[in-house]
Amino acid sequence: MSDLFNAYTHGRFYDELFAGPDAPRPNYERVFARLARMTREELLEKQALADQTFLWRGVTFTVYSDNRGTERIFPFDLIPRIIPSTEWDYLERGLTQRMTALNLFLEDIYHDQRILKEGRIPRDLIESSKHFRREMVGFRPPRDLYVHINGTDLIRAEDGKYYVLEDNLRTPSGVSYVLENRQVMKRVFPNLMASCSVRPVEQYTYDLLNTLLHLAPEHVPEPNVVVLTPGVYNSAYFEHSFLARQMGVEIVEGSDLVVQNDRVYFRTTRGLQPVHVIYRRIDDDFLDPTVFRKDSLLGVPGLVDVYRKGNVALCNPIGTGVADDKATYYYVPEMIRFYLGQEPILPNVDTYLSSTPGDLKFILENLPKLVVKSVNEAGGYGMLVGPHSTKEQIEDFRAKIIANPRNFIAQPTIGLSTCPTVCDQQIEPRHVDLRPYILNGSSVKIMPGGLTRVALRRGSLVVNSSQGGGSKDTWVLSDEPVPQQSQREEKLIL
Repeated sequence: MSDLFNAYTHGRFYDELFAGPDAPRPNYERVFARLARMTREELLEKQALADQTFLWRGVTFTVYSDNRGTERIFPFDLIPRIIPSTEWDYLERGLTQRMTALNLFLEDIYHDQRILKEGRIPRDLIESSKHFRREMVGFRPPRDLYVHINGTDLIRAEDGKYYVLEDNLRTPSGVSYVLENRQVMKRVFPNLMASCSVRPVEQYTYDLLNTLLHLAPEHVPEPNVVVLTPGVYNSAYFEHSFLARQMGVEIVEGSDLVVQNDRVYFRTTRGLQPVHVIYRRIDDDFLDPTVFRKDSLLGVPGLVDVYRKGNVALCNPIGTGVADDKATYYYVPEMIRFYLGQEPILPNVDTYLSSTPGDLKFILENLPKLVVKSVNEAGGYGMLVGPHSTKEQIEDFRAKIIANPRNFIAQPTIGLSTCPTVCDQQIEPRHVDLRPYILNGSSVKIMPGGLTRVALRRGSLVVNSSQGGGSKDTWVLSDEPVPQQSQREEKLIL
């Protein structure tokens, strides 16, 4: 075997590639065989080619908190994460079940509130959520769909089982990197991908556009769709422009849109053009200064009124974020039981609510062992990883939790599964998670794969790019057999 794996250690964590020392799992056999024959120079040359391709393609993200500069080339590791078809079938069933229950939950809390009246979820927890929009109570969005896109974060723990870490239902990001990762891998390992019978991901933007068109007002035969962005300085602007380009629709800022006669229009050099569906990448607070934040310059005055009258559709709907709240996440298994009469296929990670006296006592007594998260933060911000934190950081969080218990949850520190990663000119294990993307339109559709995020720092469990993480291409293998080849042809491919 290549000396590239000399530094590879097999600890207590589940390893995506290895079932044991030098024993690759069946889904990784072809990739392992290719890596095992590579020289260090060849590996580094391919990683450099991948990095250069990202640079050429302008694949960037923004880090607001770093004074060395904000815009970065997105870190990418060329060793893929590979998921066998039977495992993916299981994940699809669990994710579809979860999306269905979340949609029913959102419909319920903005109408009959049965789950609150029956005491299955505490009313004060929902009504105190930052993203519960009383303005939307009684309102029915197009097609009775209350969430259209969800990026559910999954982890695999030491026991080899998948768990849901959190749901992202407001403006889930990262799918553009999935699509770009695939293009780069086709350039770096074109024949290897073909030999492994990897399911394509390029269908996503077509499915996304169809989901958006499905939401358009029924009286419009040829609806116009736009992507609404906060602007070029937003951390996900690359993604906003990428998706607009791939779907063949306009990307707009709030100042490009105007409300007239209960309709939304887009300002163009040819005059005003009607807009029927807005894929908005702006949080509720900034959408309409006449309803939400009065100081917002990002939104469109009068937009909510047009939305209420059914003359424009928003993706995701206003108010979806209450199901994005990390305290609400605690109750998703109960939603599945309540609305579907089923047991959850994908379990939650054990979670403690600071707003509950018993849990609060446990959290404060065990802060050095726990991961504590602010319920409305994202990107790895507002988080304490107890085992990797200083006493000062722990005490700072203790004070924050005591001052505002509703704002925090805690979870045990879970050893995320590891995946081989190119580090310091060799291959080492690094922790990973997975964010599949689920679309809810005329039916539920899930991209075969998703964003595998990797913690590039040794020992780190934080995979967010804003905190030093990167990503990998995610290969979901097809059930269809790989075309038979002669031994000579197979050697050429590998």
